[in-house]
Amino acid sequence: MSNKLISTNPTTGKQIKSYAIHSDKHVEKALKTAEKTFADWRLSTFAQRAAVLRKIAKEIRKNKELLVRLATEEMGKPTSQGHYEVEKCATTLEFYAKNGAEFLKNENIPTDAIRSYVTFQPLGTVLTIMPWNFPYWQVFRAFAPAVMAGNVMLLKHASNVSGCALAIERIINDADAPKGLLQTLLIPGSRAESLIDDHRIAAVTLTGSTEAGRKVAAAAGRNLKKAVLELGGSDPYIILEDADLDKAVAITVRGRLVNSGQSCIAAKRIVAVKSIRKEFEKRFVKAMKEATYGDPTDEQNSIGPMARPDLRDELHKQVQQSIKKGAKLLCGGYIPDTNGNFYPPTVLTNVKKGMPAYDEELFGPAAAIIEAKDATDAMRIANDTIYGLGGGIISNNRKKAEALAAKELQAGNCYVNDFVHSDPHLPFGGIKQSGYGRELSSYGIREFVNIKTVYVK
Repeated sequence: MSNKLISTNPTTGKQIKSYAIHSDKHVEKALKTAEKTFADWRLSTFAQRAAVLRKIAKEIRKNKELLVRLATEEMGKPTSQGHYEVEKCATTLEFYAKNGAEFLKNENIPTDAIRSYVTFQPLGTVLTIMPWNFPYWQVFRAFAPAVMAGNVMLLKHASNVSGCALAIERIINDADAPKGLLQTLLIPGSRAESLIDDHRIAAVTLTGSTEAGRKVAAAAGRNLKKAVLELGGSDPYIILEDADLDKAVAITVRGRLVNSGQSCIAAKRIVAVKSIRKEFEKRFVKAMKEATYGDPTDEQNSIGPMARPDLRDELHKQVQQSIKKGAKLLCGGYIPDTNGNFYPPTVLTNVKKGMPAYDEELFGPAAAIIEAKDATDAMRIANDTIYGLGGGIISNNRKKAEALAAKELQAGNCYVNDFVHSDPHLPFGGIKQSGYGRELSSYGIREFVNIKTVYVK
C-alpha cells in the first residue's frame, strides 16, 4: 500500500501533488485536540459561534479564486460551477449564523411540573467522511449546522481532493476560529472504521456510495453512535403529457449535466409518457448534443472531465451493457480519443428493467429515457428503484403534479417544474438505499444534538 495520497488532474492525466498519509500519532493528536476544543466550544454562546461562522464565510469569499482553481485541478469542476459552489458555502454559513439560535432555542412543554422543557446540547466530535464531487459544499453543509450546534469536526475527505481538504482547514483557521474546530485527516478510507470505533468520536456523517454507507452504518451501529448518511441516487424525472416540452428539456438537460453529471441528485432516469415521448426525446437529444465538453477552465464548456478514469470506464461499461440488452443509443456512448477523463453527453432510449441504465446509478453525463403508458405507470417506474434521494415532475397542471410529488413519489426531495437541488432553508436527504437522516434547515442542525428533557418540580 502506498504511503501517499495522490491528486491527479483529470483534464490532463498528470499528477498534481502527493500528500503524506497521516500517521496514527497524528490522528491521535487530532483526536485529543478535538476533545479539548469541544470542551470549550460547547460552552460558547450562539452569538459567539455565529461570529465565527461569519468570519469563515468572509474568508471563503476572500479565497474564492484559489478554491475554484483547486477544485478544477483536482476533480475537473467547470470553473463557472466552482464559483457557484464556493459562494453557496459562504451563504450557508451565514444562514446558520443567523438562524441557529432560533432553531435550537429551548422548547417549553406544559406538564404537571413547575417547569418542563426540551433543550438541545451538542454531542462532541463529529467524524465527517466526504466525497470529491462537491469538495467544498458537501463539507460546509455538514460543518455549518454541526458547529453552530456546538460540535467540532474531523474531516476525512476523498483522497483525490486532498488539496481542497487542506484548504478548508486552512481557511477556517485563518478566520480565527478556535484551533481544532475542524481538522483534516489525510488517511485512506480503510482507516475510517477504527475512527468510528474510537470513544472520542460522538457521531459520523457520510456522503458517498451506498456501499460505503453500509460500512459506516455497520460501524456506527456496532458502537451505538448517531449517523447521517447521504448516499447514491437514480433520480427519476417524470414528463407528463401536458408538460411544456421546451421547459422539460431545459430542466432535464441542466439536471443531468450539472457537475459534469457527477451528482447524486442529477436527473438520471427520464420517464416520459407515451403520448409525448418521441417529441420530448427529439428535443432532448438535440440539446444534449449541443452541450460542449472539454477544458473546464473554458467557460464555453458546460461539461468537464470525469474525476477519475475508473469512473469514466465504469460509466461506459454501464452504457454498453445497456445497449447489449436492447437499449438504443441516440448520442454519445464512446470514449473520446483525447487526453483526460472525458465522456460526451450520452442518451439511451428504450431502457427497460434489467439494464444497468434502469437499475443502477449512472454517475456521469449519461441519461436514460424510459417510456410510460400514462401518469400512473410513470409513478410506478419512478418508484421502481432501490434509491430514494430525489425526483422531479414536469407538468403544466401544477396542482396534479404537486399532489403526485407530495403523496406518491418515493424520495426525500421532490421538485415540480425544476431540477432537484439543495437549499439551506430545506431539509436534504434520502430514503431506501439513498440513506437516512437529514442535512440543512432546522432538521439538519438537530441531527447531532442531545434532545434533552428537563423537568423541574
